[in-house]
Amino acid sequence: MRVIDAIWVPTSVHFLVGTLVVLTSLAALGAAAYHGFRNRPPTRWAHGLFILAQLTLAVQALIGIKLLDQGLGPLQLYIHYVGGLGPLLFYLLYYWLPASFRARRWSATWVTGAAFAFALMAYFIGESYDPTAH
Repeated sequence: MRVIDAIWVPTSVHFLVGTLVVLTSLAALGAAAYHGFRNRPPTRWAHGLFILAQLTLAVQALIGIKLLDQGLGPLQLYIHYVGGLGPLLFYLLYYWLPASFRARRWSATWVTGAAFAFALMAYFIGESYDPTAH
């Protein structure tokens, strides 16, 4: 038996980390909007929030994949992959785009807003299909 197979992750951990994803994504959006209103590029602490949001998204995706491996939620396969990894795509796009685009007033707000909306959508869709929540 492999070590990773011996680890059992309860669904409550997935819910808790999902809540953290929503909160950190909202904080990143708030920081981006704050800098957008002030017409300034995001500062180091704002980028720190962007990184924190990405880390929680990555942990959530890994937990979701482990839960799928445990046989939980096979009907949620697409929401786990698309919903879990989709918000990361927006952050990747932000950092891959030219610096001239990233320097625009609202670019960080649009990107973090899209990531937050996607994460929030995945959170509520995933929660509505959770067999242990009812």
